[in-house]
Amino acid sequence: MSGLRQIAVLGATGSIGGSTLDVIARHPQRFRASVLAAHRQVEALAALCERHRPDLAVIGDPALEGELARRLAAAGVRCEVAAGHDAITAAASGGLCDTVVAAIVGAAGLDSTLAAARSGKRLLLANKESIVMAGELLLAALREGGGELIPVDSEHNAIFQCLPGGRPELARSGVRRLVLTASGGPFRGRSRAELAGITPDEACRHPKWSMGRKISVDSATLMNKGLEVIEAHHLFQAAPDAIEVLVHPQSLVHSLVDYVDGSVLAQLGNPDMRTAIAHALAWPERVDSGVPPLDLAAHGSLQFEAPDLATFRCLALAFQALRAGGDATAVLNAANEVAVEAFLAGALPFLSIADVVESVLMELPPQAVVDVRSLTERDRAAREATRRILRNAC
Repeated sequence: MSGLRQIAVLGATGSIGGSTLDVIARHPQRFRASVLAAHRQVEALAALCERHRPDLAVIGDPALEGELARRLAAAGVRCEVAAGHDAITAAASGGLCDTVVAAIVGAAGLDSTLAAARSGKRLLLANKESIVMAGELLLAALREGGGELIPVDSEHNAIFQCLPGGRPELARSGVRRLVLTASGGPFRGRSRAELAGITPDEACRHPKWSMGRKISVDSATLMNKGLEVIEAHHLFQAAPDAIEVLVHPQSLVHSLVDYVDGSVLAQLGNPDMRTAIAHALAWPERVDSGVPPLDLAAHGSLQFEAPDLATFRCLALAFQALRAGGDATAVLNAANEVAVEAFLAGALPFLSIADVVESVLMELPPQAVVDVRSLTERDRAAREATRRILRNAC
């Protein structure tokens, strides 16, 4: 390999992938996108390959491999082409990269994330579902591989920046609690009655962040913040009672760390994922991300408030699953993915997302996490239970 950091961007056609490639393009002397992978957006992937000239392009759907190869040949792009879930996993652990940006949405990103961890890569984790499902297994894979994990979610990257040495033992570092901030989503301040007729387009209209539809709905229900609480527990080995959530509608303070001496350190910045991505790519150095400087005087004031757990029940359910232990968080994640899919398809009311997730958690009591196979089977069982509950509700 050359002196450039060789980067595999898994989920290259998504919002995190686009932001990552923007930062990479700003620093061609430091970074190179050597592997690009996407699920089905073959035209978008081919266009990215034409611009970034990777060594390997992987399309998740095997039926699209021929089309990707044809598009790349027509554009004069010479790179290896592969397809399928196993090919993405192999790319994450292969010799064409030393850094993996894990930005595949949902449980589909678990295998490639674990493969990158076991192979000793620098893992830039944007796929929160992987650590929500399999936090203990992921940390074990990191220990086995001897690589680095740097969170890319803005909240966890903020905590990483506010801790001494990135991910130290919290008690020895004098940390009292971790405080994750939430924008409150598009429905902050509304009552349950006002949310009864919410449409998918309304739920996906986030006031601050530009995100995919699934994560936008999670932000609207506050499930996204619940998943981040679970992620913080695993990433920083924080007890559930040492993690708090504050609603901060300006989305300028991305998280805070409260120390026993009364000090509270916060990381601030404009709401742009390129800040966290640039930090993770260059760590422990700093590089320009393309994000404009934060003008606090122009913003004037910063607001904070407690989350409304009665209206936005998904956040409370995430804390409940975390405290239950075992694979409860994997069940929570699977049920939520299926319920959100049903909502986006117009088959489930917005407020019923939490009801469905709660029903699945009650039906499937937590079991011990043994290995990836048993976890995958449990994920499948939770999805089947969710679909059955949805069918019976119709």
